[in-house]
Amino acid sequence: MVRFWDTSAIVPLLVEQLASNAVQQAYVIDPRLAVWWGTGLECRSMAARLEREGRLDAAGTTTALATIIDLESAWIEVPATEAVRSTAARLLRTHPLRTGDALQLAAAIVAADGDPRTLPFVTLDDRLALAADREGFPVLVPAAEG
Repeated sequence: MVRFWDTSAIVPLLVEQLASNAVQQAYVIDPRLAVWWGTGLECRSMAARLEREGRLDAAGTTTALATIIDLESAWIEVPATEAVRSTAARLLRTHPLRTGDALQLAAAIVAADGDPRTLPFVTLDDRLALAADREGFPVLVPAAEG
């Protein structure tokens, strides 16, 4: 079964965080990811920001970028389409979401062919989890340790 992964859930696969073990377990159970078209860029942005802030060294950045490339080679990417754009516009009026989160949730709705019950949604973002739940997705929030 494919699961839709929000970028917030992918980041702990790239860099060590409190949720890394739980996210890794969810990934091992089902490594087939569907994502929105901006996920790779969001992940690269995160790695660059952490390196600029001194929270990730050069080796960690290299490892994170290599992992992104590996994940991209296997994930299913929902492209930017009019259906995604119009659904995101509706979601912005329906839920208290930022633009990127609305685009991710819209991509998940498109990936689910309009039936969110058929596609688990993996996220660590509480606001996005609530919106996904209200849209009818089975929401998986890997529990952080510590």
